[in-house]
Amino acid sequence: MKKYLVSLVLIALAPFAVFAADLPKAAPAEAGLSAEKLAEMNAHFQAYVDDGRLAGLTTLVARKGRVVDFQTYGALDTESGQPMREDAIFRIYSMTKPITGVALMMLYEEGKFALDDPVSKYIPGFADARVFKSEAEDGTLVTEPAARDITIRDLMRHTAGLTYGVFGNTPVDKSYLKSQLIGVDQPMAEWVPRLAEQPLLYQPGAAWVYSLSVEVQGYLVEVLSGQPFDEFLQERIFDPLGMTDTGFYVPGDKLDRFVGIYELDENKKLVASKNKLLQDFSVNPQFKSGGGGLVSTTADYWRFAQMVANGGTLDGVTILKPETIAMMSTNQLPEALPGIAGGKRGLGFGLDFAVVLDPAKFGNTGEAGEYFWGGMANTVFWIDPTHDIVAILMTNILPNGIYELRNEMRTYVNSAIAD
Repeated sequence: MKKYLVSLVLIALAPFAVFAADLPKAAPAEAGLSAEKLAEMNAHFQAYVDDGRLAGLTTLVARKGRVVDFQTYGALDTESGQPMREDAIFRIYSMTKPITGVALMMLYEEGKFALDDPVSKYIPGFADARVFKSEAEDGTLVTEPAARDITIRDLMRHTAGLTYGVFGNTPVDKSYLKSQLIGVDQPMAEWVPRLAEQPLLYQPGAAWVYSLSVEVQGYLVEVLSGQPFDEFLQERIFDPLGMTDTGFYVPGDKLDRFVGIYELDENKKLVASKNKLLQDFSVNPQFKSGGGGLVSTTADYWRFAQMVANGGTLDGVTILKPETIAMMSTNQLPEALPGIAGGKRGLGFGLDFAVVLDPAKFGNTGEAGEYFWGGMANTVFWIDPTHDIVAILMTNILPNGIYELRNEMRTYVNSAIAD
């Protein structure tokens, strides 16, 4: 009976899958954008390929729900020289995070939890958390009790006291590495309790620190839904939205569309990355990372981002309510915190999205109320509700921020707005 029901669902989705292959499009002028400015943007990014700084990339700009400009540049990889294609599959790394947040908030709408519930209510290992205080002469970590429980809201806004282990050099980061929390492939049900044993870097709510909290969110989806995380995403988000090439690995029949990943050598020459922490995405992992485990295409991610921009709905499919999207895209940081990085960048943080609070501090390349996130390999997307724009850039080069791709694309897109 279960297999029969699954077959019925797949049959029902088949017409949508065919439709989803064709993105709704509009000429720039129809959408109030300058074709000339967008052409300048295209030439700018083509120069990255021509100069040998990037192997390939894609850019997509949509306005009012229609794709106005979708360009491919360069090659899938330098080895084969195969041209970049619209359905190329990229490692999106931390652009996984907003998808995980949407999944968790679907369960919030179902009444499975409250945002200010203690995480320990659902994951007991986080009860009686302790906070790093100092490092003793013998290298042991001196801790003190947490002043309050870590909440689910803390997890979603990176104020839970967790850290990442690879982006900092604190004693707690070093403890993460020593405990082999990074780069390990094991089920989330085994990994999350090991993370919970670590001391917190700071008191919950006292700071914003980018962290492994979204991995915990992915496990919460499993606990609250009773489904494996990847199955929940597939059934509740990817299939309904027609995201046919998004998942935690690349199946064998799609590997010819998977882009290479690169870095620069000591001579600033583009070479295949030798980063030892890179996941083998040709294999289905046990560790389904809610913080950075997905691969996707530009078109698939546009479907997700446009659903969010539309207030939770795309092509008649409702994923979340508008008020839930509004909450996720509104600054959720405690009043005592002026924003990310001490407020210097003009950014707040919602629920798994960064939010522009002060465009001048942000560099005049964003609008107040814009929300976004990016991935470790220099992918990025943003949603500008003021001008009804969704924009995406996909490439795969390390390290993050090696080029000013994100700011450059924002500048071109903003300059193209004609009305």
